[in-house]
Amino acid sequence: MQLMERFPYIVVEGPIGSGKTTLARKLADRYNAQLLVEQAEANPFLTRFYQEPGRYALQTQLFFLFQRANQLRELAQRDLFGAATVADFFLEKDPLFARITLDNQEFQLYRQIFQHLQVQAPAPDLVIYLQTPLDALQERVQQRNISYEQNISRDYLHKLSDVYSEFFHQYDAAPLLIVNNDKLNIATEEASLTLLIERIMQMRGRREFFNPNLQ
Repeated sequence: MQLMERFPYIVVEGPIGSGKTTLARKLADRYNAQLLVEQAEANPFLTRFYQEPGRYALQTQLFFLFQRANQLRELAQRDLFGAATVADFFLEKDPLFARITLDNQEFQLYRQIFQHLQVQAPAPDLVIYLQTPLDALQERVQQRNISYEQNISRDYLHKLSDVYSEFFHQYDAAPLLIVNNDKLNIATEEASLTLLIERIMQMRGRREFFNPNLQ
């Protein structure tokens, strides 16, 4: 049995710089699966958000919320979840960003809109959480050399990393593999991707951990 036969809908998650999009693309390419990725470059507020977070946080967050909800709704309507799908986001994580970027009144408004959307997306068959140390996140963001990301502060990355850890510490809606992503070079080493796939296929429980540093 191949990976996508066992897990037809896989979500890869992690903070910015964790390599989630790279891994999602590589899995989709290897198994000829439908790829669903965030489209950050389409958000007209994102550059301004990293320059003035307090001023543009709500606009940035709501744009992403509607974008992601529309992507999932379109897939559900076209019944493409019948085919193998790999995504680098799921809607459940959207409030994580909102919680650390919005003030209390803005967050309450965001929550009302989030709940009103009621997007009916199927639960993933597998979630891969790329748990990445703060230093590695910061280094990878710098290496990507995307202009607007160079304004991301270490403090913001630290808060983001913390809320991800807290979220996945409690997450139990789908099988979850937590990956120590410090030394896993998916982007440049095909052997790392193969090693990860082998570990996924060994999963037997709903919540497991993979530390390739100990292999």
